Amino acid sequence: MRYISTRGSAPALGFDEVLLTGLAADGGLYVPERWPALSAGDLTEMRGLSYGELAAHILAPFVGEAIAGKDLAGLVEGAYAGFDHPEIAPLTEIGENEWLLELFHGPTLAFKDYAMQPLGRLFDNVLEARGKRLTIVGATSGDTGSAAIAALAGRKSIEVFILHPHDRVSEVQRRQMTTVDAANIHNIAIEGTFDDCQDLLKALFADAAFRKETRLSAVNSINWARIAGQIVYYVWAALRLGVQETGIAFAVPTGNFGNVYAGYAARQMGLPIRQLVVGSNRNDILTRFLETGIMEIREVEPSLSPSMDIQVSSNFERLLFDLLDRQGTPIAELMAEFKKSGRFALDSETLKRVRELFDGAKLDDEETKNAIAQIHSESGILLDPHSVVGIMAGRTRRRDKAIPMVAIGTAHPAKFPDAVEAASGVRPALPPHLADLFERTERFEVLANDLGQVRAYIAGRACAA
Repeated sequence: MRYISTRGSAPALGFDEVLLTGLAADGGLYVPERWPALSAGDLTEMRGLSYGELAAHILAPFVGEAIAGKDLAGLVEGAYAGFDHPEIAPLTEIGENEWLLELFHGPTLAFKDYAMQPLGRLFDNVLEARGKRLTIVGATSGDTGSAAIAALAGRKSIEVFILHPHDRVSEVQRRQMTTVDAANIHNIAIEGTFDDCQDLLKALFADAAFRKETRLSAVNSINWARIAGQIVYYVWAALRLGVQETGIAFAVPTGNFGNVYAGYAARQMGLPIRQLVVGSNRNDILTRFLETGIMEIREVEPSLSPSMDIQVSSNFERLLFDLLDRQGTPIAELMAEFKKSGRFALDSETLKRVRELFDGAKLDDEETKNAIAQIHSESGILLDPHSVVGIMAGRTRRRDKAIPMVAIGTAHPAKFPDAVEAASGVRPALPPHLADLFERTERFEVLANDLGQVRAYIAGRACAA
């Protein structure tokens, strides 16, 4: 398997190089040169696999010859050993032919664990084989950072720097990052928004000399390995529900478009996905785009669902690449226009193609609280303010009730206890392994939204080439 950049001028790479590189040298995102195929026969044969076995099967064509099949199976199986539910990603029925896919049974209680835990082991395997060290820099709106830290803490070949927006993540999210006592973990609170953190990350990768000097790589969903790991739970849900004849629909709360893009990737491989519903909060750039065909940045507004407080959805570039016939030059021009003006528009025919699969809906904070209270009252299920956005978006935009609708449950309600308690009257408790979280010592640096400061901080602590 080879990977090409969405912007067309970076060299094609194998999986191991894409894993270690993260962002392409031309500023684009790596995507497979061709999509692996899942036939109807493949889907039938995979129905009896455990989650770990399925993950190894789905990842194998993306990894190619970079890691031996036996080694890949072993590291993936180990990645899910510490999850707290025997099914890893259980499905709970929440309505008429409507399901919640619970992706909060990993060590940090969020869906990011499902790709990040294998990612840490993939890094170890490739770096050990090469005798190399790596500097990981990530930007997080809350969950990516804690999942990355849980996966990479204590690894001898990796130095980790996580940027989060100061005072714009929940206290549980922050403490899950800042209380990890590992010498290779560095938390940086940026005085700004998640988009500022993401812009700093991209600027660091654009600095070729710095990138080479520090051996820079990424754990954000700009790294293709993250997307590949997330494809698995879409296939898992479809297999558990046996939807080869009817097809399946998913509702996904998303800000950076990575989670829902993994669903799109599963469809490109052959999974019979009939609809993907994007759920947004008040930072509704994706919903507005699906309504108008115009992608336009507005000011980021803090919300009850901070992991979606985003106005630049980086992974949308991967979808655009397919929509524009996989031509890098138009993508590079469009992204340059977007960076300069904060706006771009698609023609009506291209937008029509997007709408064949995607729908979008948004919930403001008041609607989010009401939905948490309503669902808890009706079913006893307590939801976090991200998962409930996905559920309600799916209910609002659902096209066909004969097709199973699966809402992606992205986080445990205990990650957002204040919001959940205010809405439902019930304060969700942290699981035992995090019960003392608020007693642990925090470690982080607050830095200005300044590239020079951030670069200097990382350079003084990073891995040398």
